[in-house]
Amino acid sequence: MAKGKMTSVFFCKECGYESSKWMGQCPGCREWNTLVEETVSKSDLKAGATIRKNGLREKPCVLSQVTIQKEDKLQTGIAELDRVLGGGIVQGSLTLVGGDPGIGKSTLLLQVCKELAEGGHKVLYISGEESNVQIKMRADRIGQFHENMLLFCETSLEIIEETIRDTKPEVVVIDSIQTMYSDQVSSAPGSVAQVREATAILLQLAKGLMVSIFIVGHVTKEGTVAGPRVLEHMVDTVLYFEGDRHASYRILRGVKNRFGSTNEIGVFEMKEQGLEQVQNPSEYMLNGRPEHASGSVVSCSMEGTRPLLIEIQALVCHSNFGIPRRQTIGTDFNRVNLLMAILEKRSGLQLAGCDAYVNITGGLKINEPAIDLGIVLAVVSSFRNISLDEKLVAFGEVGLSGEVRAVSMAKQRVQEAEKLGFTTCILPAACGKDIKSTDKMKIITVSSVQEAIDAVV
Repeated sequence: MAKGKMTSVFFCKECGYESSKWMGQCPGCREWNTLVEETVSKSDLKAGATIRKNGLREKPCVLSQVTIQKEDKLQTGIAELDRVLGGGIVQGSLTLVGGDPGIGKSTLLLQVCKELAEGGHKVLYISGEESNVQIKMRADRIGQFHENMLLFCETSLEIIEETIRDTKPEVVVIDSIQTMYSDQVSSAPGSVAQVREATAILLQLAKGLMVSIFIVGHVTKEGTVAGPRVLEHMVDTVLYFEGDRHASYRILRGVKNRFGSTNEIGVFEMKEQGLEQVQNPSEYMLNGRPEHASGSVVSCSMEGTRPLLIEIQALVCHSNFGIPRRQTIGTDFNRVNLLMAILEKRSGLQLAGCDAYVNITGGLKINEPAIDLGIVLAVVSSFRNISLDEKLVAFGEVGLSGEVRAVSMAKQRVQEAEKLGFTTCILPAACGKDIKSTDKMKIITVSSVQEAIDAVV
Protein backbone atom coordinates (compact mmCIF):
# COMPACT_ATOMS: atom_id res chain seq x y z
CA MET A 1 0.00 0.00 0.00
CA ALA A 2 1.44 3.38 -0.98
CA LYS A 3 2.13 5.97 1.67
CA GLY A 4 -0.88 8.15 2.32
CA LYS A 5 -3.33 5.74 0.71
CA MET A 6 -6.76 5.83 2.36
CA THR A 7 -8.17 2.75 4.03
CA SER A 8 -10.97 1.83 6.42
CA VAL A 9 -10.20 0.86 10.01
CA PHE A 10 -12.60 -0.06 12.81
CA PHE A 11 -12.02 1.49 16.26
CA CYS A 12 -13.61 0.47 19.57
CA LYS A 13 -15.32 3.40 21.27
CA GLU A 14 -14.68 1.90 24.70
CA CYS A 15 -11.02 0.87 24.68
CA GLY A 16 -9.63 2.13 21.35
CA TYR A 17 -8.93 -1.36 19.93
CA GLU A 18 -8.13 -1.32 16.20
CA SER A 19 -9.34 -3.89 13.71
CA SER A 20 -9.25 -4.22 9.93
CA LYS A 21 -12.78 -5.66 9.89
CA TRP A 22 -15.99 -5.17 11.84
CA MET A 23 -16.78 -7.53 14.71
CA GLY A 24 -19.81 -7.68 16.94
CA GLN A 25 -17.72 -8.04 20.10
CA CYS A 26 -14.53 -6.11 20.75
CA PRO A 27 -11.62 -8.53 21.50
CA GLY A 28 -10.02 -5.91 23.76
CA CYS A 29 -12.74 -5.00 26.25
CA ARG A 30 -15.33 -7.70 25.35
CA GLU A 31 -18.07 -5.09 24.82
CA TRP A 32 -20.70 -5.57 22.12
CA ASN A 33 -21.43 -3.23 19.18
CA THR A 34 -18.69 -0.71 20.04
CA LEU A 35 -16.62 -0.84 16.82
CA VAL A 36 -17.07 2.14 14.47
CA GLU A 37 -15.61 2.55 10.98
CA GLU A 38 -13.29 5.43 10.12
CA THR A 39 -11.32 6.26 6.99
CA VAL A 40 -7.65 6.92 7.74
CA SER A 41 -4.32 6.96 5.92
CA LYS A 42 -1.45 4.55 6.45
CA SER A 43 0.40 7.03 8.65
CA ASP A 44 -2.61 7.17 11.00
CA LEU A 45 -2.28 3.49 11.82
CA LYS A 46 1.03 4.00 13.53
CA ALA A 47 0.44 4.25 17.23
CA GLY A 48 1.83 7.42 18.75
CA ALA A 49 2.14 9.46 15.58
CA THR A 50 3.49 12.32 17.65
CA ILE A 51 7.12 11.80 18.57
CA ARG A 52 9.34 14.16 20.53
CA LYS A 53 10.56 16.74 18.09
CA ASN A 54 13.85 17.34 19.87
CA GLY A 55 14.93 13.79 19.05
CA LEU A 56 15.98 13.06 22.62
CA ARG A 57 15.24 9.64 24.05
CA GLU A 58 14.69 8.74 27.67
CA LYS A 59 16.86 5.96 29.09
CA PRO A 60 15.86 3.46 31.78
CA CYS A 61 16.83 4.55 35.28
CA VAL A 62 17.14 2.91 38.67
CA LEU A 63 13.91 3.42 40.64
CA SER A 64 15.73 3.78 43.98
CA GLN A 65 17.78 6.67 42.58
CA VAL A 66 14.78 8.71 41.47
CA THR A 67 14.44 11.86 43.59
CA ILE A 68 11.12 13.48 44.43
CA GLN A 69 10.87 17.23 44.69
CA LYS A 70 8.08 17.95 47.13
CA GLU A 71 6.17 20.91 45.80
CA ASP A 72 2.94 22.40 47.04
CA LYS A 73 -0.02 22.00 44.74
CA LEU A 74 -1.18 25.08 42.88
CA GLN A 75 -4.22 26.55 44.61
CA THR A 76 -7.01 27.55 42.23
CA GLY A 77 -8.63 30.03 44.61
CA ILE A 78 -11.84 27.94 44.50
CA ALA A 79 -11.89 25.79 47.64
CA GLU A 80 -14.55 23.38 46.36
CA LEU A 81 -12.50 22.59 43.24
CA ASP A 82 -9.29 22.22 45.27
CA ARG A 83 -11.07 19.70 47.51
CA VAL A 84 -12.10 17.55 44.54
CA LEU A 85 -8.64 17.78 42.94
CA GLY A 86 -7.00 16.57 46.15
CA GLY A 87 -5.65 19.89 47.42
CA GLY A 88 -4.96 21.79 44.20
CA ILE A 89 -3.55 21.46 40.69
CA VAL A 90 -0.53 19.17 40.33
CA GLN A 91 2.18 20.47 38.02
CA GLY A 92 2.23 18.60 34.71
CA SER A 93 -1.18 16.97 35.25
CA LEU A 94 -3.83 16.35 32.60
CA THR A 95 -7.43 16.77 33.82
CA LEU A 96 -10.61 15.88 31.93
CA VAL A 97 -13.81 17.78 32.79
CA GLY A 98 -17.08 16.30 31.50
CA GLY A 99 -20.71 17.21 31.90
CA ASP A 100 -24.03 17.80 30.14
CA PRO A 101 -24.38 20.73 27.71
CA GLY A 102 -25.05 24.02 29.51
CA ILE A 103 -24.12 22.63 32.94
CA GLY A 104 -21.33 25.20 33.46
CA LYS A 105 -18.05 23.50 32.50
CA SER A 106 -16.69 26.46 30.55
CA THR A 107 -17.88 28.91 33.19
CA LEU A 108 -16.11 27.01 35.96
CA LEU A 109 -12.83 26.80 34.05
CA LEU A 110 -13.05 30.46 33.09
CA GLN A 111 -13.40 31.33 36.78
CA VAL A 112 -10.38 29.12 37.56
CA CYS A 113 -8.38 31.03 34.93
CA LYS A 114 -9.45 34.33 36.49
CA GLU A 115 -8.35 33.30 39.98
CA LEU A 116 -5.02 31.88 38.77
CA ALA A 117 -4.26 34.96 36.66
CA GLU A 118 -4.93 37.25 39.62
CA GLY A 119 -2.56 35.09 41.67
CA GLY A 120 0.30 35.84 39.26
CA HIS A 121 0.13 32.62 37.21
CA LYS A 122 0.22 32.66 33.42
CA VAL A 123 -2.89 31.00 31.97
CA LEU A 124 -3.79 30.17 28.36
CA TYR A 125 -7.45 29.55 27.48
CA ILE A 126 -7.85 27.80 24.10
CA SER A 127 -11.36 27.60 22.65
CA GLY A 128 -12.45 25.69 19.59
CA GLU A 129 -16.16 26.39 20.03
CA GLU A 130 -16.45 30.13 20.66
CA SER A 131 -14.95 33.33 19.24
CA ASN A 132 -13.00 35.91 21.22
CA VAL A 133 -16.06 38.17 21.40
CA GLN A 134 -18.32 35.40 22.73
CA ILE A 135 -15.83 34.47 25.45
CA LYS A 136 -15.40 38.16 26.34
CA MET A 137 -19.17 38.55 26.75
CA ARG A 138 -19.24 35.61 29.18
CA ALA A 139 -16.11 36.81 30.97
CA ASP A 140 -17.60 40.25 31.62
CA ARG A 141 -20.32 38.64 33.75
CA ILE A 142 -17.67 36.96 35.91
CA GLY A 143 -15.51 40.04 36.53
CA GLN A 144 -12.32 41.80 35.48
CA PHE A 145 -9.49 39.60 34.18
CA HIS A 146 -5.77 40.11 34.76
CA GLU A 147 -3.22 40.50 31.95
CA ASN A 148 -1.81 37.06 32.79
CA MET A 149 -4.94 35.57 31.18
CA LEU A 150 -4.31 34.78 27.50
CA LEU A 151 -7.05 33.84 25.03
CA PHE A 152 -6.56 31.82 21.84
CA CYS A 153 -9.24 30.50 19.47
CA GLU A 154 -7.85 27.64 17.41
CA THR A 155 -8.61 24.01 16.55
CA SER A 156 -5.36 22.86 14.90
CA LEU A 157 -3.28 20.86 17.36
CA GLU A 158 -0.03 21.65 15.54
CA ILE A 159 -0.64 25.40 15.94
CA ILE A 160 -1.77 24.91 19.55
CA GLU A 161 1.36 22.90 20.37
CA GLU A 162 3.58 25.61 18.90
CA THR A 163 1.69 28.32 20.80
CA ILE A 164 2.03 26.51 24.13
CA ARG A 165 5.78 26.07 23.58
CA ASP A 166 6.18 29.77 22.72
CA THR A 167 4.02 31.32 25.47
CA LYS A 168 5.10 28.85 28.23
CA PRO A 169 1.95 29.10 30.39
CA GLU A 170 1.55 27.34 33.74
CA VAL A 171 -2.05 26.25 33.12
CA VAL A 172 -3.80 25.56 29.80
CA VAL A 173 -7.54 25.03 29.23
CA ILE A 174 -8.72 23.21 26.06
CA ASP A 175 -12.42 23.75 25.28
CA SER A 176 -13.18 21.22 23.94
CA ILE A 177 -11.24 18.10 22.98
CA GLN A 178 -13.90 17.05 20.42
CA THR A 179 -13.24 20.19 18.33
CA MET A 180 -9.47 19.70 18.09
CA TYR A 181 -7.90 18.04 15.06
CA SER A 182 -4.44 16.95 13.98
CA ASP A 183 -3.12 16.95 10.43
CA GLN A 184 -1.58 13.55 11.17
CA VAL A 185 -5.07 12.02 11.20
CA SER A 186 -7.37 12.28 8.19
CA SER A 187 -10.66 11.57 9.97
CA ALA A 188 -13.05 14.31 11.08
CA PRO A 189 -12.72 16.17 14.42
CA GLY A 190 -14.49 14.36 17.24
CA SER A 191 -13.83 10.91 15.81
CA VAL A 192 -12.20 8.16 17.86
CA ALA A 193 -8.86 8.53 16.09
CA GLN A 194 -8.79 12.33 16.38
CA VAL A 195 -9.74 12.40 20.07
CA ARG A 196 -7.15 9.76 20.90
CA GLU A 197 -4.41 11.53 18.93
CA ALA A 198 -5.30 14.94 20.39
CA THR A 199 -5.16 13.59 23.93
CA ALA A 200 -1.81 11.92 23.23
CA ILE A 201 -0.33 15.22 22.01
CA LEU A 202 -1.63 17.13 25.03
CA LEU A 203 -0.38 14.39 27.36
CA GLN A 204 3.14 14.71 25.94
CA LEU A 205 2.99 18.50 26.30
CA ALA A 206 1.82 18.28 29.90
CA LYS A 207 4.52 15.82 30.96
CA GLY A 208 7.30 17.26 28.79
CA LEU A 209 6.80 20.95 29.59
CA MET A 210 5.34 20.39 33.09
CA VAL A 211 2.22 22.35 32.14
CA SER A 212 -1.10 21.63 33.86
CA ILE A 213 -3.77 21.11 31.18
CA PHE A 214 -7.56 21.00 31.60
CA ILE A 215 -9.55 19.53 28.70
CA VAL A 216 -13.33 19.77 28.36
CA GLY A 217 -15.07 16.65 27.06
CA HIS A 218 -18.57 16.39 25.63
CA VAL A 219 -20.79 13.63 27.00
CA THR A 220 -23.12 11.17 25.32
CA LYS A 221 -26.80 10.71 26.15
CA GLU A 222 -25.75 8.00 28.63
CA GLY A 223 -23.70 10.59 30.54
CA THR A 224 -20.21 9.29 29.66
CA VAL A 225 -17.50 11.28 27.89
CA ALA A 226 -17.87 11.03 24.11
CA GLY A 227 -15.06 9.30 22.24
CA PRO A 228 -12.92 6.30 23.14
CA ARG A 229 -12.88 5.10 26.74
CA VAL A 230 -9.10 5.12 26.53
CA LEU A 231 -9.39 8.92 26.90
CA GLU A 232 -10.28 8.51 30.57
CA HIS A 233 -7.40 6.08 31.06
CA MET A 234 -4.83 8.47 29.60
CA VAL A 235 -5.60 11.49 31.78
CA ASP A 236 -4.61 11.90 35.44
CA THR A 237 -7.95 13.18 36.73
CA VAL A 238 -11.53 12.85 35.52
CA LEU A 239 -14.12 15.30 36.87
CA TYR A 240 -17.84 15.18 36.14
CA PHE A 241 -20.12 18.20 36.49
CA GLU A 242 -23.56 16.91 37.50
CA GLY A 243 -26.95 18.43 38.09
CA ASP A 244 -29.97 19.71 36.21
CA ARG A 245 -29.01 22.66 34.04
CA HIS A 246 -32.43 24.19 34.74
CA ALA A 247 -31.73 24.10 38.51
CA SER A 248 -29.30 26.41 40.28
CA TYR A 249 -27.11 23.84 42.05
CA ARG A 250 -24.26 21.82 40.52
CA ILE A 251 -22.19 18.92 41.86
CA LEU A 252 -18.54 18.50 40.82
CA ARG A 253 -17.48 14.89 41.37
CA GLY A 254 -14.11 13.23 40.87
CA VAL A 255 -14.38 9.73 39.35
CA LYS A 256 -10.64 9.29 38.82
CA ASN A 257 -7.76 11.04 40.58
CA ARG A 258 -4.15 9.90 40.68
CA PHE A 259 -3.32 12.58 43.25
CA GLY A 260 -6.20 12.33 45.72
CA SER A 261 -9.48 10.72 46.74
CA THR A 262 -12.18 9.95 44.18
CA ASN A 263 -14.99 10.29 46.71
CA GLU A 264 -14.85 14.05 47.21
CA ILE A 265 -17.50 16.37 45.78
CA GLY A 266 -17.76 20.12 45.34
CA VAL A 267 -21.09 21.95 45.46
CA PHE A 268 -21.71 25.11 43.42
CA GLU A 269 -24.67 27.38 42.81
CA MET A 270 -25.16 28.95 39.38
CA LYS A 271 -25.82 32.67 39.63
CA GLU A 272 -25.79 35.59 37.23
CA GLN A 273 -22.13 36.33 38.02
CA GLY A 274 -21.09 32.71 37.49
CA LEU A 275 -20.67 29.74 39.81
CA GLU A 276 -20.58 30.41 43.54
CA GLN A 277 -19.29 27.93 46.10
CA VAL A 278 -21.70 26.39 48.61
CA GLN A 279 -19.69 26.24 51.84
CA ASN A 280 -22.26 24.23 53.81
CA PRO A 281 -24.02 21.79 51.44
CA SER A 282 -25.98 20.11 54.25
CA GLU A 283 -27.71 23.37 55.15
CA TYR A 284 -28.79 24.06 51.58
CA MET A 285 -29.93 20.45 51.05
CA LEU A 286 -32.38 20.82 53.92
CA ASN A 287 -33.55 24.29 52.90
CA GLY A 288 -37.32 24.42 52.37
CA ARG A 289 -38.03 21.16 54.17
CA PRO A 290 -41.77 20.75 54.90
CA GLU A 291 -43.00 20.84 58.50
CA HIS A 292 -45.09 18.05 60.05
CA ALA A 293 -45.18 16.09 56.78
CA SER A 294 -45.22 12.32 56.68
CA GLY A 295 -42.68 10.45 54.59
CA SER A 296 -39.81 12.89 55.25
CA VAL A 297 -36.63 11.74 57.02
CA VAL A 298 -33.12 13.22 57.19
CA SER A 299 -30.19 10.87 56.68
CA CYS A 300 -26.42 11.39 56.47
CA SER A 301 -24.18 10.27 53.62
CA MET A 302 -20.39 10.53 53.39
CA GLU A 303 -18.86 12.00 50.24
CA GLY A 304 -15.16 11.45 50.78
CA THR A 305 -14.34 13.15 54.07
CA ARG A 306 -17.43 15.35 53.95
CA PRO A 307 -20.62 14.35 55.80
CA LEU A 308 -23.70 15.41 53.87
CA LEU A 309 -27.16 15.63 55.42
CA ILE A 310 -29.89 14.90 52.89
CA GLU A 311 -33.67 14.76 53.05
CA ILE A 312 -35.29 11.51 51.89
CA GLN A 313 -38.93 11.78 50.83
CA ALA A 314 -41.25 8.82 50.30
CA LEU A 315 -44.82 8.65 49.08
CA VAL A 316 -46.64 5.34 49.56
CA CYS A 317 -50.28 4.88 48.50
CA HIS A 318 -52.51 1.98 47.51
CA SER A 319 -52.38 1.13 43.83
CA ASN A 320 -55.44 1.01 41.57
CA PHE A 321 -53.71 -1.33 39.14
CA GLY A 322 -52.69 -4.95 39.26
CA ILE A 323 -48.98 -4.14 39.24
CA PRO A 324 -47.93 -1.38 41.67
CA ARG A 325 -45.74 1.40 40.35
CA ARG A 326 -42.34 2.06 41.94
CA GLN A 327 -40.17 5.08 41.06
CA THR A 328 -36.99 6.55 42.53
CA ILE A 329 -35.12 9.82 41.98
CA GLY A 330 -31.55 10.14 43.21
CA THR A 331 -31.07 6.60 44.49
CA ASP A 332 -30.96 3.02 43.21
CA PHE A 333 -34.35 1.69 42.09
CA ASN A 334 -33.53 -1.94 42.85
CA ARG A 335 -32.27 -1.03 46.32
CA VAL A 336 -35.58 0.59 47.21
CA ASN A 337 -37.50 -2.48 46.01
CA LEU A 338 -35.25 -4.65 48.16
CA LEU A 339 -35.83 -2.51 51.26
CA MET A 340 -39.59 -2.61 50.75
CA ALA A 341 -39.43 -6.41 50.49
CA ILE A 342 -37.51 -6.48 53.79
CA LEU A 343 -40.20 -4.34 55.44
CA GLU A 344 -42.93 -6.66 54.21
CA LYS A 345 -41.11 -9.81 55.29
CA ARG A 346 -39.54 -8.72 58.59
CA SER A 347 -41.95 -6.05 59.84
CA GLY A 348 -45.26 -7.25 58.45
CA LEU A 349 -46.10 -4.16 56.40
CA GLN A 350 -48.41 -4.94 53.48
CA LEU A 351 -46.61 -3.02 50.74
CA ALA A 352 -47.13 -5.44 47.84
CA GLY A 353 -50.24 -3.58 46.63
CA CYS A 354 -48.86 -0.06 47.10
CA ASP A 355 -47.32 2.45 44.73
CA ALA A 356 -44.08 3.85 46.10
CA TYR A 357 -42.10 6.94 45.14
CA VAL A 358 -38.75 7.79 46.78
CA ASN A 359 -36.91 11.04 46.18
CA ILE A 360 -33.52 12.40 47.31
CA THR A 361 -33.96 16.18 47.40
CA GLY A 362 -31.41 18.61 46.04
CA GLY A 363 -30.71 16.77 42.79
CA LEU A 364 -28.09 14.49 44.34
CA LYS A 365 -27.46 10.88 43.34
CA ILE A 366 -26.70 8.84 46.48
CA ASN A 367 -26.03 5.11 46.34
CA GLU A 368 -24.31 4.69 49.71
CA PRO A 369 -25.88 1.86 51.79
CA ALA A 370 -25.80 4.12 54.88
CA ILE A 371 -29.04 5.81 53.78
CA ASP A 372 -30.95 2.50 53.88
CA LEU A 373 -32.34 3.18 57.34
CA GLY A 374 -33.49 6.65 56.29
CA ILE A 375 -35.34 5.22 53.27
CA VAL A 376 -36.98 2.55 55.46
CA LEU A 377 -38.24 5.09 58.01
CA ALA A 378 -39.49 7.42 55.26
CA VAL A 379 -41.48 4.58 53.65
CA VAL A 380 -42.97 3.52 57.00
CA SER A 381 -43.82 7.13 57.87
CA SER A 382 -45.67 7.64 54.59
CA PHE A 383 -47.39 4.25 54.74
CA ARG A 384 -48.78 4.93 58.23
CA ASN A 385 -49.22 8.67 57.50
CA ILE A 386 -47.33 9.63 60.65
CA SER A 387 -44.89 12.54 60.66
CA LEU A 388 -41.56 11.96 62.41
CA ASP A 389 -39.58 14.32 64.60
CA GLU A 390 -38.14 17.15 62.48
CA LYS A 391 -34.93 17.08 64.54
CA LEU A 392 -34.35 13.37 63.85
CA VAL A 393 -31.54 12.00 61.69
CA ALA A 394 -31.07 8.29 60.89
CA PHE A 395 -28.41 6.31 59.08
CA GLY A 396 -27.36 2.66 58.81
CA GLU A 397 -27.13 -0.18 56.31
CA VAL A 398 -30.02 -2.64 56.27
CA GLY A 399 -29.40 -6.34 55.61
CA LEU A 400 -31.76 -8.93 54.15
CA SER A 401 -32.55 -10.31 57.61
CA GLY A 402 -33.73 -6.91 58.75
CA GLU A 403 -30.57 -6.21 60.74
CA VAL A 404 -29.00 -2.73 60.84
CA ARG A 405 -25.29 -2.94 60.07
CA ALA A 406 -22.47 -0.57 60.96
CA VAL A 407 -21.29 2.21 58.64
CA SER A 408 -18.00 4.09 58.49
CA MET A 409 -17.31 7.51 60.05
CA ALA A 410 -20.35 7.41 62.32
CA LYS A 411 -18.88 9.98 64.69
CA GLN A 412 -18.41 12.55 61.93
CA ARG A 413 -22.00 12.02 60.81
CA VAL A 414 -23.32 12.64 64.32
CA GLN A 415 -21.19 15.77 64.69
CA GLU A 416 -22.51 17.18 61.42
CA ALA A 417 -26.11 16.56 62.53
CA GLU A 418 -25.44 18.18 65.91
CA LYS A 419 -23.87 21.20 64.22
CA LEU A 420 -27.06 21.80 62.24
CA GLY A 421 -29.31 21.60 65.30
CA PHE A 422 -30.59 18.01 65.19
CA THR A 423 -31.36 16.56 68.62
CA THR A 424 -31.95 12.82 67.98
CA CYS A 425 -29.88 10.36 66.00
CA ILE A 426 -30.71 6.73 65.21
CA LEU A 427 -27.67 4.68 64.28
CA PRO A 428 -26.53 1.02 64.26
CA ALA A 429 -25.77 -0.54 67.62
CA ALA A 430 -22.29 -1.50 66.38
CA CYS A 431 -21.50 2.20 65.84
CA GLY A 432 -22.89 3.35 69.19
CA LYS A 433 -20.15 1.90 71.38
CA ASP A 434 -17.98 5.02 71.16
CA ILE A 435 -20.80 7.55 70.68
CA LYS A 436 -22.73 8.61 73.74
CA SER A 437 -25.72 10.89 74.25
CA THR A 438 -25.01 14.52 75.15
CA ASP A 439 -27.09 17.49 76.24
CA LYS A 440 -27.55 18.48 72.59
CA MET A 441 -27.84 15.05 70.95
CA LYS A 442 -29.78 11.97 72.02
CA ILE A 443 -28.32 8.75 70.63
CA ILE A 444 -30.63 5.80 69.89
CA THR A 445 -28.86 2.59 68.88
CA VAL A 446 -30.79 -0.13 67.04
CA SER A 447 -29.83 -3.58 65.80
CA SER A 448 -32.85 -4.26 63.58
CA VAL A 449 -35.33 -2.43 61.39
CA GLN A 450 -38.20 -3.23 63.78
CA GLU A 451 -36.35 -1.60 66.68
CA ALA A 452 -35.88 1.57 64.62
CA ILE A 453 -39.56 1.64 63.67
CA ASP A 454 -40.68 1.12 67.28
CA ALA A 455 -38.36 3.90 68.46
CA VAL A 456 -39.82 6.65 66.28
CA VAL A 457 -43.25 5.59 64.96
